[in-house]
Amino acid sequence: MKYGLELRENIFPPWRLSYVAYDILKQELKTRQLDHGWTNRDENDFIDLLDNELSKVYDFVNAKLSEIDARILYCERTIQTLQKNPTMKSDENYSIMDEALTDILFDVNDLSKFTRINFTAIQKLLKKHDKWTGLDLKQTFVAKLRDKPLDKQRFDVAIVYISALHDICRNRGKQSPGNSASGGDQNAFERATAKYWIHPDNITEVKAIIMLHLPVLIFNKDKKFEASDSAVSSIYFDNPNFDLYTGRLQRDEMAEAIRFRWYGPYNSKNVFIERKTHHAVWLDGASVKDRFRINEDQVNSFVSGKYTADQIADELRTKGTEENIIKDTHFIGSGVQKSFREKKLEPVLRVFYNRTAFQLPDSQKLRISLDTDLTFIREDHLDGVRRRQNNNWRRTDVGIDNPFPYLKDHEILRFPYAVLETKLQTHLGQEPPAWLTSLIEGHLVHEVPRFSKYLHGACHFFKDRLPLLPWWLSEMNVDIRKPRAENIGLTRSRSFKPLIDGRYRRAMIEDKERKNKEAVINNNGVPPLLALDKKNAQELNRRRSIEVDEKTAALWRPTNNVSSNSTRTDEFTLVELNSKVQPPLPRERSPPNNSQRFNQSDLSPPAPITKFYSAPGENINGSSGRLMPPSNDIVFKKQLGTPVEAMDMDDLEANDGKKRAKVKVRVEPKTFFANERTFIAWLQFCALLLTVALNLLNFGDNVSRIVGGVFIGLSAAIAIYALYRFEKRAWMINHRDEGRYDDLWGPAVLCLLLVVALVVNFYLRFGTTSY
Repeated sequence: MKYGLELRENIFPPWRLSYVAYDILKQELKTRQLDHGWTNRDENDFIDLLDNELSKVYDFVNAKLSEIDARILYCERTIQTLQKNPTMKSDENYSIMDEALTDILFDVNDLSKFTRINFTAIQKLLKKHDKWTGLDLKQTFVAKLRDKPLDKQRFDVAIVYISALHDICRNRGKQSPGNSASGGDQNAFERATAKYWIHPDNITEVKAIIMLHLPVLIFNKDKKFEASDSAVSSIYFDNPNFDLYTGRLQRDEMAEAIRFRWYGPYNSKNVFIERKTHHAVWLDGASVKDRFRINEDQVNSFVSGKYTADQIADELRTKGTEENIIKDTHFIGSGVQKSFREKKLEPVLRVFYNRTAFQLPDSQKLRISLDTDLTFIREDHLDGVRRRQNNNWRRTDVGIDNPFPYLKDHEILRFPYAVLETKLQTHLGQEPPAWLTSLIEGHLVHEVPRFSKYLHGACHFFKDRLPLLPWWLSEMNVDIRKPRAENIGLTRSRSFKPLIDGRYRRAMIEDKERKNKEAVINNNGVPPLLALDKKNAQELNRRRSIEVDEKTAALWRPTNNVSSNSTRTDEFTLVELNSKVQPPLPRERSPPNNSQRFNQSDLSPPAPITKFYSAPGENINGSSGRLMPPSNDIVFKKQLGTPVEAMDMDDLEANDGKKRAKVKVRVEPKTFFANERTFIAWLQFCALLLTVALNLLNFGDNVSRIVGGVFIGLSAAIAIYALYRFEKRAWMINHRDEGRYDDLWGPAVLCLLLVVALVVNFYLRFGTTSY
């Protein structure tokens, strides 16, 4: 498909005039070369046109972003007012704000697509220009684009703020339970993991879809969220023979991966020493990820062996840390230092990305992370170039200023896709929610089992030194974009109202609340989440002997690991159990007497988060306690075949004959007034027509009287028809009918009758004159 046609198909109609005039600029390139060669004047004129279009896009995006920021601030202040005023706290008010935030979220998604489409159009025009004219405008113009970049991270920041406000609305202004810093006791559960690639065109839409069901984890509620807070940097270690790379790729017994990780800015004081071990012998063959935290100024001493595991343990004892935490930290630290000595490890690769994590703080059933701006940077000296000064453990000339324009091309690899990772609790039979199944089976994601960031970066830079390459390299040559599935993702109705998987936001919430209410009733009044937590507590006491549910895990298609961990506070030791997944999925056992600890400073406490997302049967705090209409068992209007969940209704009955409680939905008075204004407009026309008819009857000859009679009959017919349409629309509004409210035939028939009346008038008048 030609890009001009693709651009026209992807234009958002309300913003049509703000897009780059692609066809006009392309025509300029063609027509100016039909009768003469490309001159300097032509070049200058084209550059002026391109600059004008680029400025138009910049101004529009910045204006819309400012508008979005203002709308978010307005919603925030309104929600604060609702929280402080008890008389205003109602489900309806919070629902109104929830819908307003959803509308802002859709604008953010549309604006993100608008930005990508326009910049792609400019790149296409530059490519055509260079091809047809033989000049090199692209190189100089790209530099101009970098001098005035669009802050695309403002989209991510807006999504985080919208998520926090959404969360308050879902919880009706109440404080969410659970540890929002870490997503709760997240390491105490076995999980099936799957990984996916996401094309840049779909990143914002995927974030928005997930955010509507799971809140964004904010890692420090004590400070305003900034784009740098999502930055994650890791240094991977290996030797010149790449033994760790080969072992991880072949999934050898006791294969290791060692990395040093920090979060946020380059000068972060905390560094996490992490080690992944495949089929660790000390855990009866289970795979494990463990880690602990040290200060950044101690890392070089730790790598050289001057700062030993014994010293780390002594410092923890001085702080009063629990003995089992000290023992685990000492075991991990001594093991990592042993690998450094025996395998002669050195820094090889840096991996940078911006991570957005989604999880309910009081639920361990599901965790989703989305990594964008994935970048690989060389840290080695294998080619004779010294990239690290004074044998430092990392480069000092590289921060977190993505896209790192100062690095040479042979030192950096910018991954073209985002990486989505889902972790689903499986050991208690947890199944993926329907919305997530719809997402991963839809057109927005591309599954890549066992994808590894380190393996991908290493095979790019050191391909000549490696005996084996990952299987997914062939996928890099494939366009992972798929045709948009109908009613999947974020779309808009014909009136540009937000639709989520083809449904209105309010219908989705009511359907979820109905299911939650029914589940509470079936649970004998006990909220299903509490019942599940009690069951989890019982199961966790003997979780070390629990085996992964093979059937559930197979349905979820786990690709990389199944983790099981326990959590404590203070000094950090993170253990994640991984399973080697092969068809069929092997059964894994959790290791005894090895805990995983959690430092509150690592994963931070965010703003209040509610139980909006829930599995079938999970209660939502702040629900009205009403029975909501069923979702799929009622069909509205046989001639339309439209499901009930796409609209509001006053009185619903299931098709199985069971009575459902009536749900009174308030209709805005302005809707009735709009119907009245339409009716009055028709009556005004009838009055005008009647005035003309009376004048013809009273002051004209025989022909005028005949025509006046015709106009009187026409006026009466129009008045009766207007009354009929008014009553019909009023009935449709009262009964929440989704039928058409516009009038297809009335205006056309009226025009036809008027033309007929005029023809009759001319015929009679000219017939009398000729006689």
